[in-house]
Amino acid sequence: MSSASVFCGVDVGASATKLVLVDGEGECRARVVKPSGVDYGATCRVSLEEAIAEAGVRPEDVARTVATGYGRGNVGFANLTHTEIHCHAVGGFHHVQRPITIVDIGGQDNKVIRVDARGRHVHFRMNRKCAAGTGAFLEEIALRLGLAVADLNGLAAQAADGVRLGSFCTVFAKTEILTHLREGAPVTAIVRGAFSSVVNRIVEMDPLEGEVVMTGGVAAYNPVIVEILSERLGRQVLVPPYPQFAGALGAALLASRQEPV
Repeated sequence: MSSASVFCGVDVGASATKLVLVDGEGECRARVVKPSGVDYGATCRVSLEEAIAEAGVRPEDVARTVATGYGRGNVGFANLTHTEIHCHAVGGFHHVQRPITIVDIGGQDNKVIRVDARGRHVHFRMNRKCAAGTGAFLEEIALRLGLAVADLNGLAAQAADGVRLGSFCTVFAKTEILTHLREGAPVTAIVRGAFSSVVNRIVEMDPLEGEVVMTGGVAAYNPVIVEILSERLGRQVLVPPYPQFAGALGAALLASRQEPV
């Protein structure tokens, strides 16, 4: 293995594919994110090509690849696969190096992962029964309000309080929004209410003990959700650099360690 070797981690989510290259010291050399689309394998290949160009290395310098996420079985060039829980635990712990509870809000599911002082996951919960509380829920809310998803955070930041959305179901929540619109509630308050609903779903999943670190694309693009969760818990929730890449980073670090599946 040459000194120029890099290690690849790919996190293929239902909504977005994230790819990270790290060197032998665990330093990130490249990051690429793309919509997963309908051909996960093709998206991964294009992402790898872009990452190789960004890192300034050759294809043969990629020593090992670990894949994770919903579509990890579609990564044809992967040497190993690991679970999302394992990879997110490693990626989240990498930045803090102490016991934490990781909250990852994904496009289609949520994860709560408790990590010990050695970076091992000792407890986890996942919510896959409904889109409520996920990125898909926020996309549906934006669609119902005629907004771009990218506009949600700015609107939520303008409201001191949000309307209450009590439904666990995304469809029923959209019906509640119609009621609030008819009653004249400001769009800003409705969006903040949707963010609060996401936080409610997370808190209901797990007690969220100790220091909390939030990862995922929702945390990356919607810092108001981090603020709301911090207020709810009564302590500051941390967000690592590039939170959307936590799973891919963990996969890349596992590739560099040559850990068995």
